[in-house]
Amino acid sequence: MKLEPGDAAPDFTLPAADGTTVSLEQYRGRRVILYFYPAAMTPGCTKQACDFRDSLASLTSAGLAVLGVSKDTPAKLAKFVERDALTFPLLSDPDLEVHKAYDAYGEKMMYGKTTVGVIRSTFVIDADGKIEKALYNVKATGHVARLRRELSVD
Repeated sequence: MKLEPGDAAPDFTLPAADGTTVSLEQYRGRRVILYFYPAAMTPGCTKQACDFRDSLASLTSAGLAVLGVSKDTPAKLAKFVERDALTFPLLSDPDLEVHKAYDAYGEKMMYGKTTVGVIRSTFVIDADGKIEKALYNVKATGHVARLRRELSVD
């Protein structure tokens, strides 16, 4: 079931690339951009992560935190963070429980064929833990710029 604005954001606690654990509860009182991507160190996911990295200062100034989630192991995420100098938490969800709670895993179209996998999705969660925006099937290229426009972030 796709999440809609006004829905409660499903809570989670996941391991991060740096060995810590991160929970959505830690961010209560702040707005959060939570994005799901298929795989660390692939071209589209690298583009998207670097776009978030390059926009992080302005997003943070606007009161937004950024969290990325994939099914990759914390060790692979740590390599991704180091390789691309990523400056926001990347979280590991190998069992896909959080992906499924956000409906970011399931059937999708890829090259004209129906397949099952990670659905590149982004959620803006408000300070009270409610979904402000739910964006499914986003494109890696240009997504952060679109999000900045929609959120009026300079």
